[in-house]
Amino acid sequence: MTNETPLSEQSKFTNKIIETAIRLTVLVLLIGWCFAIVQPFFMIFAWGLILAISIYPLYSYLTKFFRGKKKLASTVVTILLLAIIFVPTGFITKSMVGNISVAKELLENSESIVPPPNESVKDWPIIGKATYDFWYKASENLDVLISENSAQIKTIGLWFLDSLSGAGSGFLQFVLSIIVCGILLVYSINGRKFADELGIRLICAKGKQFIEDSIITIRNVAKGILGVAFFQAILFGLGLIVAGVPFAGIWSAICLMLAIIQVGIGPIIIPISIYMFMTGDVLAATLLTVWMVFISLIDNVIKPIVMGRKAPAPTIVIFLGAIGGFMLNGIIGLFLGAVILTLGYNIFIWWVNMNKAQDKIM
Repeated sequence: MTNETPLSEQSKFTNKIIETAIRLTVLVLLIGWCFAIVQPFFMIFAWGLILAISIYPLYSYLTKFFRGKKKLASTVVTILLLAIIFVPTGFITKSMVGNISVAKELLENSESIVPPPNESVKDWPIIGKATYDFWYKASENLDVLISENSAQIKTIGLWFLDSLSGAGSGFLQFVLSIIVCGILLVYSINGRKFADELGIRLICAKGKQFIEDSIITIRNVAKGILGVAFFQAILFGLGLIVAGVPFAGIWSAICLMLAIIQVGIGPIIIPISIYMFMTGDVLAATLLTVWMVFISLIDNVIKPIVMGRKAPAPTIVIFLGAIGGFMLNGIIGLFLGAVILTLGYNIFIWWVNMNKAQDKIM
C-alpha cells in the first residue's frame, strides 16, 4: 500500500503533463492554421487599422456633423481617402501619357527626344567628359546608343517592370485597405473596448494606457512622416509645374517616396537644378533651386514638432522605431516599428519605476 500511493500520484502527474502537452499542441496548430488562413489579408487589415486610427478624429467630427450617422460619416471618409489616392495617380498617369506622346511624335518626325548638352558639361569635375560624351551620343543618335548598351538597358527595363508590377499590387492592396478602414470606423467604439480589454488581459491594469500610447504613436507617425512627406511632395510638384520642368508628376512621386523613407529629396534636387541651369532661364533655375532646398529643410522643423506632440515616449525613440521598422518591414514598418519600440520603452520605464516603488516600501 505504501508503494502504490507514490506510483499513483506519479501516474496522475504524468497524465496531466501528457494531457497539457496535447492541448498545447492542438492550440498551437489551431493558432498556426488560423494565421495561415488570414496571412494573405494581414497587410490589408494592418493598413486599414492604421488608417482608421489615423483618420479617426476626422471621422468623429463628421459623425457629430451628420448627427450620429456613423455609416454616412464613414462613407465620406472612405471617398476622401480614395480621392487622395486616385487624383494624384490620375495626374501622374496623364503626365506620363502626355510625355510619351510627345516622345512618339519626335521619333516619328526623326527628331531627337534628348536635347544636346551644353559645352559647360565638359568642365564638370571627374565625370564631365564622360557625361558630355554619353549625353551627346544620346542627342545625336539614340538608337545607336541603345544598341551599344542593350544588356544594361534590358536589366534596367526588367527591374522597372518588376517595380511597376509591385507598385500595381501595392496600389490595389492600399485601395482595399481604405475600404477596410471605412468598415473599422463604423465599429470603432466596440473595437476600442476590445483593444482595451485585450491590453488589460495581456499587461494587467497598465494595458489600457499602453493601448492609448500605441494610438497616439500611430497618429504622430502618420502626421510626422507621411503627412510631412505628402506636404513636401505637393509643394515640390507645384514648383516643378510653375518652372515648366518635364515629368513633374513622376519627379513628385519620387520626392514622396524619398521623403517617406527618410532619404530626403536632395538626390533629385541636383539633376533637376543642373537641367534647369542648362536649358532654362538662370533666374528661374535659381528660384526653383532655392525653393527645392527650402522644401528639403522644412521637415527638420515640422517633423520633430508633430511627432513630439503628446508623445508617449521621447521623439528619438519614436523616430528610431519608425526608421528601424521601415528597414525591417517596409513602409508599414514605419508604424509597427514605432509602436513596438514605444511599447518596449514604456514597459521598461514602468518596470524600473515599479522596482523603485518596491525599494521605497522596503
